[in-house]
Amino acid sequence: MLINRKFGENKMDDDMNEYFKAAQASLQRLGQEHPDAMKGFQQFFGAVKADGAISAKVKELIGIALSIAYQCKFCVAWHVKHALDQGATKEEIIEASMVAGTLGGGPSLMFTKYVFKALEDFAK
Repeated sequence: MLINRKFGENKMDDDMNEYFKAAQASLQRLGQEHPDAMKGFQQFFGAVKADGAISAKVKELIGIALSIAYQCKFCVAWHVKHALDQGATKEEIIEASMVAGTLGGGPSLMFTKYVFKALEDFAK
């Protein structure tokens, strides 16, 4: 399980389902520890992520690009899963990943390994 790993340990075959679950668990814990703050965050998050001038699917694709730019595996798992849930295709997700590469260069392109891993893991 990811939570029991030592800081800095990196495993090339990470299960992105575990990153997604760990992100959910962190948010739930924060909700228990600071319910008022998390209630406000959830309202903000929900309003931002809802369909508007930009669809919820496109917002998740933007989230994927930002997750790559910030090199956050938890965020990649979160946004790939939700993009798929919103009907995003593999091709759309890969194109969003490439946008991150235009600004982040080689490091961002290398981090797309986790996008491909998430697509593979969430397809199971």
